[in-house]
Amino acid sequence: MKRVLCIILLIVFLAVFCVSGYKLINYYKVSHDSKAVYNDLADIKKQAQQEEATAPSAATPANPDDPTAPTTDPRVELVHPETGKTVLVLPEYVTLWKRNPDLVGWIEIPGTNINYPVVQSRTENYYLYNNFDEEVDYHGTIYVREVCDVFKPSDNLTIYGHHLIDGTMFHELDEFKKESFWREHKTFTFDTVSEHHTYEIVSVFLTTATLGEGFTYHEFVDAADAAEFDAYVAKCKELALFDTGVTATYGDKLITLSTCDHDLENGRLVVVAKRMTE
Repeated sequence: MKRVLCIILLIVFLAVFCVSGYKLINYYKVSHDSKAVYNDLADIKKQAQQEEATAPSAATPANPDDPTAPTTDPRVELVHPETGKTVLVLPEYVTLWKRNPDLVGWIEIPGTNINYPVVQSRTENYYLYNNFDEEVDYHGTIYVREVCDVFKPSDNLTIYGHHLIDGTMFHELDEFKKESFWREHKTFTFDTVSEHHTYEIVSVFLTTATLGEGFTYHEFVDAADAAEFDAYVAKCKELALFDTGVTATYGDKLITLSTCDHDLENGRLVVVAKRMTE
């Protein structure tokens, strides 16, 4: 009887081992494939930038003999196949936009591997588990909350990304928990497909997404007035892990980067930044 029981336990152990091994191998394969996809997208963007840099400058007057002549806009007019809206797209993003017209921008944070396209869907959380090519992928894609207007823009754009153990997506937002890291990396870029922009970090904080307990930062999109805007900024500063010495006033445009935090139950790590005047 003991021998039979040992055999059964051995079989169960081997089955669990094989299933776990398969899942682990599959996890790393998916992770490798996902990294390859996003590295390819970054290469496409970089190559387009290099080609644009060597092309005749669009910033020079259309008539070089007349400095007052209007400049030629290098952006390309493209029509979204679903919405029918016309979008002005910078040359470096044309190829990527044609690959996926949900592309609305690109985020790059110095000192991290965050260098990704940013998308937006009309379907809630569509890109939570779909990649840039709209294939099912637990990595998802960095995406803007559906109700935000990237091009207007809204007073606050909430941008989501997973916090994954393979170090991808918004995992390295964790670095901003350290004041020393922030001191060396106070700004980052978020381009829309139409314009280049740099953002300065206002606050880094932790909260919980547990209903009725945490700060519902994601609900702030457009302020009804200065008081509502100031209240949002004040709450972000109140929760801050350290004082950046930077604030924002009504009329500034904000970005709120959001990811999970594994040190808190149902935790969220949030980085709020304001668009710099350019």
